[in-house]
Amino acid sequence: MKKAMALASVVCVVVLSAVTAAWGQAAASSMPQIVEKDGRHALLVDGKPFFMLGGQIHNSSSWPGMLPAVWSAVGAMHANTVEMPIYWEQIEPRQGQFDFTLVDTLLQQARDHHVHVVFLWFATWKNGSDHYLPQWVKLDPTKHPNIVGRNGQPVDSPSPINPAGMELDSKAFAAVMAHLKDADPQHTLLMVQVENETGAWGSVRDYSPAAQKVFEGQVPAELLTPTVLKQLNRPVDAKGTWTEVFGADADEYFQAYSVAHYVGQVAAAGKAVNPLPMYVNAALRDPITNPKASTYESGGPTDNVIPIWKAAAPALDLVAPDIYIPDSTKALKVMDLYTRPDNALMIPEIGSSAEYTRYIYADLAHGGIGFSPFGIDDNGRAAGAEADAARLAPLAQEYAVLGPMDRELAQWAFDGKIKAIVEKEDHANQTLDLGSWQMTASFGGAGAGGRGARAGATANPAGAAATPATGRLLVATLGENEFVLLGTNCRITVAPAGANKGKAWHFLKVEEGHYDNGTFNLLRIRNGDETDGQGVRFDAGMTAVLHMTLYTR
Repeated sequence: MKKAMALASVVCVVVLSAVTAAWGQAAASSMPQIVEKDGRHALLVDGKPFFMLGGQIHNSSSWPGMLPAVWSAVGAMHANTVEMPIYWEQIEPRQGQFDFTLVDTLLQQARDHHVHVVFLWFATWKNGSDHYLPQWVKLDPTKHPNIVGRNGQPVDSPSPINPAGMELDSKAFAAVMAHLKDADPQHTLLMVQVENETGAWGSVRDYSPAAQKVFEGQVPAELLTPTVLKQLNRPVDAKGTWTEVFGADADEYFQAYSVAHYVGQVAAAGKAVNPLPMYVNAALRDPITNPKASTYESGGPTDNVIPIWKAAAPALDLVAPDIYIPDSTKALKVMDLYTRPDNALMIPEIGSSAEYTRYIYADLAHGGIGFSPFGIDDNGRAAGAEADAARLAPLAQEYAVLGPMDRELAQWAFDGKIKAIVEKEDHANQTLDLGSWQMTASFGGAGAGGRGARAGATANPAGAAATPATGRLLVATLGENEFVLLGTNCRITVAPAGANKGKAWHFLKVEEGHYDNGTFNLLRIRNGDETDGQGVRFDAGMTAVLHMTLYTR
């Protein structure tokens, strides 16, 4: 008996070692890339569409002593990708002397935990400031001057009118990317974010003498193409100075171009040695009210200046929104604005509370390539695995279901087969048009999954306490009458539409189960109380996967 147990232990170790080795060596020749088809995009990993079920760690958590808590959180939430900062100040502590120990540690531990990585290059910009510069740069302001405000006041933000600083950052980033090319042939690393939330708080642009001289010159040619000018609502033959071409928007557009050109040069330097996908993230402005530039981080890739960023920084594969707007109308509008034929939607930062989890479905319905809540680790509080599980429960229960079918979801999203509903704050019913069918989702807060929920409810009763909006529904159309549904905290009803309108119909089969390695595994067939009467329910606190086939009589 003991001999058999020992042999079983050896076999287990051998199998686990083989799996680990295979994961670490996979796709050594397959570079991750972003591809476009019919205006939709996919992130190809190992040659197939991949959806990043990610999580971003806190700013100061990419240090060896902090990593046990990081991996505890990653495991608790079932993520397949983790976003991790890497720091210029740590990598080049002395000019020209590079230390890649931290980078190598992050890569190796990610492989050990079987997750992919996105590195965030914290260098010239981090949330509009320059606090991650190496000390040898900070102590020499001629290398990296800050912005001067309109009235001559100092602003805690780096000037983008700084060829010397741009060159230093570019050389450092190129060195990092060259090292990664050698250290990561298996492509544990999927993408790189270049800088972080670029732009300036406290001044719309740099008003220093050097910047003012450039501002008074001619608008660069790459912004004067008919395509860019049309997107910026300017005459297609416009030319001249910034003020002549852009009028009241000149200050903001000048700042956006200056920052984008700087970041684009850094990205290009890195891409020349290691052409991984690269992107930049945006601290958002209100997507609906068109506020003044002085009220948000001016110069970053906000929705109104995406055409400028595209023209000035072609080495970047995409610009991505950081969403900390719980309101569904605004959050969905942001996704609309960043989903473009020339821009894949990726959400590199989003709130981690339960109400943000519903936006995973909207991301996929927009053809998105990734979703990553911010601050997943305990940030040095040593809370432990039990606390991680409780804190990350909404994400964990979603990722646990989506993870085994992430490849299918990515392919469906790329093919434009996914539509989604996220519960709005008024809990009103919403309907999806699926061609020959319509599906209506109704919500009732915590009671949506209960047998007594009212399918026709449209809003909270007057005077009722506000109920968090957490319900969601995803529908992937596999055929005219065949669908895969994922949902939480809602109830759906089905009605014939289009060519089927007015026909008698019913469920042919409603299978509940889960995906594993591309195969749907049946748990049960729903029928009777689970499909008749008030519709098909998705309970609160859990995500169900249904394979639904309909028919007409």
